[in-house]
Amino acid sequence: MPDWSVQRYWEDVSEGEQLPPLRFPITVHRLVVAAGAGKDFAPIHHNSEVARASGAPDMYASNVFLLGMWERTVREYIGLAGTIKRIGPMRMKKFATAGETVEVRAVITRKWRADDDALLELDLRSVISTGDAVAGSMCVSLPSRAQQEGR
Repeated sequence: MPDWSVQRYWEDVSEGEQLPPLRFPITVHRLVVAAGAGKDFAPIHHNSEVARASGAPDMYASNVFLLGMWERTVREYIGLAGTIKRIGPMRMKKFATAGETVEVRAVITRKWRADDDALLELDLRSVISTGDAVAGSMCVSLPSRAQQEGR
C-alpha cells in the first residue's frame, strides 16, 4: 500500500531512474468489473467466444483499463502533489488477456523545467509473458523544493 504522506520532489529524481513496477493480474472478474466501470460493454473485453471470433486469443483488457494501470503506477511514484500532464502516445502491441499478469514498468527519460513546471518524461511499458503488450510515454510534473522555498 502506498504511503500517501510521502511526497517525491523534482530535485530527488534523475534521468534513467526506474519507477517501482506494479503487477496487475488479469482475471475474468477484473475484466468484467473494468468493462462495467468504464461502460465499455464491447463483448471482446468480457466474453472469450466473441473475442476469439474477432481474432483475439481470449477476452482482453481495454485500452482504458491498461491506461488506468499506467496512471496508478505513476501516481504512486509522483505522489498526490504531482500532476499527470499528458498520457501517450501509446501503442497497443499484444492482447493482455485473461490469465495474464501485466507488469507496468517505467523509466524517467527526460527531466527539465518549462516556465514554472518541473517536468519529467516517462517511458512506460505494459509487459506480459510474451513481451510488451503496450508501449508509450507520459509527461508529469512534480513539486519543486526550490519553488516552495521561493528560489
